[in-house]
Amino acid sequence: MIIAEVVRSGFVESVHHGVVAVIGGTSLGDVDSPFFPRSSNKPLQTVGLLNAGLVPREEADLALISGSHDGERFHVERVRAMLAATGLGPEALRCPADLPLGETPRNAWLRGGGEAEPILMNCSGKHAGMLATCVINGWPLESYLEIDHPLQKALADAVSELADEPIAALGVDGCGAPIFGITPIGLARAFLRLVEAEPGTPERRVADAMREHPELVAGTGTEDTVLMNAVPGLLVKKGADGVAAAAMAGAGAVALKIADGATRARVPVLIEALRRIGLDVPAMPEVILGGGRPVGEVRAVFG
Repeated sequence: MIIAEVVRSGFVESVHHGVVAVIGGTSLGDVDSPFFPRSSNKPLQTVGLLNAGLVPREEADLALISGSHDGERFHVERVRAMLAATGLGPEALRCPADLPLGETPRNAWLRGGGEAEPILMNCSGKHAGMLATCVINGWPLESYLEIDHPLQKALADAVSELADEPIAALGVDGCGAPIFGITPIGLARAFLRLVEAEPGTPERRVADAMREHPELVAGTGTEDTVLMNAVPGLLVKKGADGVAAAAMAGAGAVALKIADGATRARVPVLIEALRRIGLDVPAMPEVILGGGRPVGEVRAVFG
C-alpha cells in the first residue's frame, strides 16, 4: 500500500509503500505479517532487563538503554558511567566500533582526530544495560549476544509477552544483538502496554524514563526527542530501515514500516498516523532540496 509520496516541483516523482498499524484508528496494509522492528524493539527489551533483575544507577539510564543515541558527549559519558558502576569498562562492549550517529557530534569527533569506538555506537547504552544485567545474575559476559544465552532468552520472553504473540523470527541486528520478529500490530500493542501500565511497573518505568529524558533516547534535535518534547505523554522510538512506533495513554498507538527502508518517509507517515488518533502533533516537514533550496517534500498519503 502507498503510504507516502515524494513531490518535486508539484510532480509526484516516486512513492513509498508500507504498513501502518494503528490502535485507536484505522490501520493500513498488512499489519499481521511479522517484520523486524529493529531499534523500536529496544524499550521492550529494557522491560526484559528489568524483569531479569537490572538495577539501574538512576531511572534516566533506562532511557539511554532504550535509545539509539547520537553519540553526543553526555551520551558517551553516561554509558561509561553505567559500565563503571558494574566494574566494567568499554572493552566489555560487544557492539561494533562506530562513529557517532549524529552528524554534529560525528563531525566534531573526527575534527578532534577521533576514530570509531564501540562506546560511540548508537546501541552502546543497550549493551551496557545487557552487561549490567549479566553481572547482577552472574551470567557469562563474553557470550551475552548469543541467542541461547539466558539474557537473550529473557529478552525474547519479554518481547513476546508485551506484543501478546510468539516471536516469529530471529535475526541479528546491526549492533550484533539478536532481534526478534513480531507483527506491526504486535509492536503497537506492546507500546500501548508500556504507557498504560501501572506506575512503578517495569513497563511504566521504561516509558516514564524515555518521556522524561528524551534527549537520552536519541539526541539534540533528533525526531524522537523533538516529538516527545513537543507532545507531553507521547512515547516514540524509531528503528532502522523505516520503522517507528509511538503510543499515548488514552489515545492509542501506532507502528509503521516503510517497505523500502527509506528513512525520509518515516516522520511524515508517523505524524499523520498520530494525528489520526487525535493527537496534536507539530509539523516536521521532510523537505526535498534542489540546488540547496526547497523544491519539494515527502508527504503522507493515507488512502
